Amino acid sequence: MTDFLDAFGRLDAQSAAVLGFALAIAFGFEVVNGFHDTANAVTTVIYTRTLKATPAVLFSGFCNFLGVLLGGTTIAFSIVHLLPVDLLIDAASRSAVVMVLALLIAGISWNLLTWWFGIPVSSSHTLIGAILGVGLANGLMSGRGLGAGVNWGKAGEVGLALLISPAIGFLAAAALLLAAKRHIPDPELYVPPPEDPSARPPRWVRATLLATCGGVSMAHGSNDGQKGMGLIMLVLIGLLPTGFALNLDGDDGATRARAAATDLRAALSADPSPLHRVEIERIDEILGRLDGRASLREVPHEERIALRNAIYQVDRALERDRDVIAEARLAAIDAPRRRLRTAIEYVPGWVIVGVALCLGVGTTFGYKRIVHTVAEKIGKTHLTYAQGASAEVVAMATIGVADVVGLPVSTTQVLSSGVAGTMWANDSGVQLATARNIALAWLLTFPCSMLASAGIFICGRLALR
Repeated sequence: MTDFLDAFGRLDAQSAAVLGFALAIAFGFEVVNGFHDTANAVTTVIYTRTLKATPAVLFSGFCNFLGVLLGGTTIAFSIVHLLPVDLLIDAASRSAVVMVLALLIAGISWNLLTWWFGIPVSSSHTLIGAILGVGLANGLMSGRGLGAGVNWGKAGEVGLALLISPAIGFLAAAALLLAAKRHIPDPELYVPPPEDPSARPPRWVRATLLATCGGVSMAHGSNDGQKGMGLIMLVLIGLLPTGFALNLDGDDGATRARAAATDLRAALSADPSPLHRVEIERIDEILGRLDGRASLREVPHEERIALRNAIYQVDRALERDRDVIAEARLAAIDAPRRRLRTAIEYVPGWVIVGVALCLGVGTTFGYKRIVHTVAEKIGKTHLTYAQGASAEVVAMATIGVADVVGLPVSTTQVLSSGVAGTMWANDSGVQLATARNIALAWLLTFPCSMLASAGIFICGRLALR
């Protein structure tokens, strides 16, 4: 936080106002994300009367908070790498700030609109659609065409994860419910809870639902919280490059970065082909800027963004060339590359805590609209105990696996699809009107968020001219 205050103190009044607005939008996105996606964790707990609504959302909010704190930062930068490379290289430019504001405003707007109508859509889809819209608009405005504005390789990985996860949710939840029917022949588990408000599910079912509610909430906090971290870091790098372009924690950051760059140069130089000539030249630049310095704080303010850009360009170039690098040499290159990357890919503790608080607080209000849709409008009957447990277990496991491999998935789509799968497996039927509305919203999320962010970005760029 000291770095933030020091760098903030150097800003003029106009830049300080822009920074305040940008951070408010970025943290506000996490608040909206919290109450928009809360239903995914608490619906089954509330509708099976495992917990009343207030303690359920407080419990979910606390678990979301913990999920952000414990989740790491891998996904944060997988999202960032979807953004246009030229804007990320020049992260301190006004265009880069316009980029971040455009995608955040577009994301918040679509989330609020769908929340108002009680339609569960994916915050991940919304955010990634907004990122792609900015990339396409930037490619057009720079005259390089649509293909140059987006990291299509990374977009393909993320898109595949978001496309497959709802199918996994539907099929796995249906299969789990059918397995439960076969091996746990308790009729009480497969009918809607009785009308008596004092009725409670069996203890072991309550324990399962509480555990899965907590697990889904923690997984959601870990997965979605990281997306907000990455965007907040772009805001800080863009407006406070002297304080956040490099990881200033520790007294030996420059020493460690220099050792990683030296090892990476040696690994690249071992290849006699001219493939890595440009990367080696950039590594020489990095080594020159780090020479004689132990801490990254010793790098002069005016050189920090240039050093960050050089490290980023080397990392992206090696990522692009992975397919043409021999498998035997990849390990020798990847290890020092990852170590060097830590000099620029990091999230300060206060940002992690701030995102955790916003997501946790957002979880505790605004949840009723989506909860009502998921519990009462997807199926023709209310959720049963077994349906709730099956959908939650599958959602928790799917999102947990996605966290491990570093891919963003949609909590909303996994759990909503899981509920629909259990309705089908339980012969409860699915309300076609609701299913149609949800499917239409899912299909529109990408194009609408892309168009909104592209329009805001273009207007912002034109206004800066």
